[in-house]
Amino acid sequence: MSEITLQLEGLTKTYLPGTPGEIQVLRGADLTLRAGEVVALVAPSGAGKSTLLQIAGLLDTADGGRVCIGGQDMAGAGERKRTAVRRQDVGFVYQFHHLLPEFTALENIVLPQLADGVPQRQAEARGADLLALVGLAGRAAHRPAALSGGEQQRVAVCRALANRPRILLADEPTGNLDPATSDQVFDVLLQLVAETGLSALIATHNLELAARMNRVLRLENGVLQDG
Repeated sequence: MSEITLQLEGLTKTYLPGTPGEIQVLRGADLTLRAGEVVALVAPSGAGKSTLLQIAGLLDTADGGRVCIGGQDMAGAGERKRTAVRRQDVGFVYQFHHLLPEFTALENIVLPQLADGVPQRQAEARGADLLALVGLAGRAAHRPAALSGGEQQRVAVCRALANRPRILLADEPTGNLDPATSDQVFDVLLQLVAETGLSALIATHNLELAARMNRVLRLENGVLQDG
């Protein structure tokens, strides 16, 4: 059986606790994600998908429960440890690409590698390989403004995978694209998961895309349920 890359156990999260506006978005959410697996996360807007992804990716903390990444229990981990695990083991893709406009497509993929101590030449080679995988080898020198929306999002996917993470977390990665471009970007995601063996948890409103993943989980009343 494949390695468990991400384990969430009993996650709870409440905003504005003890006030009239208290919102309990997670009420004991559990999840097991294995290497090579692509899982859809489906829920209405405001149900807590983004909160769950941020906690899973160590960008936020839960009020209760455990997050284990690659077998490491992150309960009680200090910020330095959380940052190191997040940088090395987790890649993020958002609805909006958030590429740095003053840098080329290749440079946007090289920068996170340099921040992790990868030598420049090695980082550039890795970036070029990823751009080739997603069909953008000829666009490496273009800045984001010269790329289409789908091309920008493919670069964002490459950037997320630059440091060879175990886990890809994607929050509505095709939500800002037209249906045809959405399909293209999702095809790239599936291809990269298949070729790298990482695992992916993808939040989406697109039920057709969700149906193409290995599993569908629904976040309902703060709990994850098989879709």
